[in-house]
Amino acid sequence: MVNITRLFEFPYYQLENKNIPDCLVTKYDGNWEKTSTQEYIDKANAISRALLRLGVQKNDKIAVITSTNRTEWNIIDIGILQTGAQNVPIYPTISETDYEYILNHSESVYCFVSDAEVLRKVNLIKQNIPTLKEVYSFNEIEGCKNWKELLILGEDLSNQKEVDNRKNNVKPEELATIIYTSGTTGQPKGVMLSHQNIVSNVFAGVLRIPNEVGNNRTLSYLPVCHILERFYLYLCQYYGISIYFGESFDKIGENLREVKPNLMTGVPRVLEKVYDKIYAKGLELTGIKKKLFFWAVAIGTQYEPYGVNGWWYELQLKIARKLIFKKWKEALGGNLELIACGSAALQPRLARIFAAAQITIMEGYGLTETSPLVAINDMRNRGFKIGTVGKVIDKVEIKIAEDGEILCKGPNIMMGYYKDEVQTKEVIIDGYFHTGDIGEIDSEGFLKITDRKKEMFKTSGGKYISPQLIENAMKQSRFIEQIMVIGDGQKMPAAFIQPNFEFIKDWAKIHAINIGNTNEEIVSNPKLIERIQEELNEINKKFGSWEQIKRFELTPDVWCIESGHLTPTMKLKRKIVMEKYKDLFQKIYG
Repeated sequence: MVNITRLFEFPYYQLENKNIPDCLVTKYDGNWEKTSTQEYIDKANAISRALLRLGVQKNDKIAVITSTNRTEWNIIDIGILQTGAQNVPIYPTISETDYEYILNHSESVYCFVSDAEVLRKVNLIKQNIPTLKEVYSFNEIEGCKNWKELLILGEDLSNQKEVDNRKNNVKPEELATIIYTSGTTGQPKGVMLSHQNIVSNVFAGVLRIPNEVGNNRTLSYLPVCHILERFYLYLCQYYGISIYFGESFDKIGENLREVKPNLMTGVPRVLEKVYDKIYAKGLELTGIKKKLFFWAVAIGTQYEPYGVNGWWYELQLKIARKLIFKKWKEALGGNLELIACGSAALQPRLARIFAAAQITIMEGYGLTETSPLVAINDMRNRGFKIGTVGKVIDKVEIKIAEDGEILCKGPNIMMGYYKDEVQTKEVIIDGYFHTGDIGEIDSEGFLKITDRKKEMFKTSGGKYISPQLIENAMKQSRFIEQIMVIGDGQKMPAAFIQPNFEFIKDWAKIHAINIGNTNEEIVSNPKLIERIQEELNEINKKFGSWEQIKRFELTPDVWCIESGHLTPTMKLKRKIVMEKYKDLFQKIYG
């Protein structure tokens, strides 16, 4: 009987308990290709045998860089871990300079890439990485070795005993992976997570993320190099849930309708875009259909769990679900019931509307350093509260420091930062990991995150400003795609704003406003500036006079990962955004 204490045991547990034909499913050339649990394990063992034949030693580091989630990633992951080596996943979207730093810092001996673009970036810096012996690609690329060569090299079973010996000698407390956090400042830090760190977190997740839904399919599209998605994939393997890999962010809608998943992970930015698309469809309606649509939205924004709004509200909600929300659900495949959500603060409005549509967004909280889960909402046993990240998970202890910082302790806390004892000692003090997040625990035991400690600042009048709180409130406006609150040491807070260009074009069309054709023309349109000012005036009312945004400037750029505004987990790179818009800063503060 398989007792899971190490990550590579999850597929073996699945084989023993629920051998499924569609364990991992990826779309190649328009067709979904299924890999069974048995085939997954067989291929992972072939990779392990091949790696041993290549001379891979215990504690060697092997990098994996893939643009999309796919079956191969998981096979390689298990194949590496079984040899006692470590998987070093790298975000595909970072610069080749960061590739070079991570590959050198980790001393990676091999590197797996997904496609020609990632290979191009690796090839630009390959000669600067003395430890790197070879690069293998998942896609067929001329001039690059293919991962299938390793499957062939591993066909010979004669060294399987050696693989088994390596597996048996991997201890739960030993290093499994190094995940380099993108960070909003400085060089990436290598977070060392043991098998035990992640396994303990998966089992804590099992107690909170229910598996009571029908067909048990998930759609995986968040980057698997991020610990949230990776944790989730192990959880799905434990549950025996079929994992379908989304083709890209752009095709999420199409893939949802094809796969019809029951549960998935999400980040607020993606969920906001899904909601915006649904909302835009509502704007196109006419007459009674339009009135019904927006009546249902209004009902949805008032949602509270456990029937606290009373019988009259519940009756209206039942009608709204039958007439409107049912269609929303169909647009997302028809079966979706749960979305585990993290990475950034979720707007309460979205949590309410999705729950009204019978799709529960389980907002949670965690960091790469916590493997990742610290707390999560769960609709069962009154464990769900909108505006919070839920209750703290099993076996994890939290305390709030005097300055409001969240400190946590438990089996999920990282081993430390790779090759960096100084920074490790700065964040792990007396066994407690200092998260850098400010938060509070309410009387019912729900955790609420209010800001990042490092991001809070003081105005010249000595008043503290929590930028995230203000930004999250402002992003509830459909005119605002991204916003960064500024004003450290200045007399009042202000903001850089990237407008929601897609929505604004629709708004201008409806109101017959000549908004302009380019983003530069749009951001200088006086009617738009006036309209956004109205939005800010309304939202400012929620804040004290010292916190209110007094000035703002619109940017024509779309803030994204590629242009450096955002980290791969969609957080603001404040230093870089400030540098990009120093002229606008001067314009605001003179």
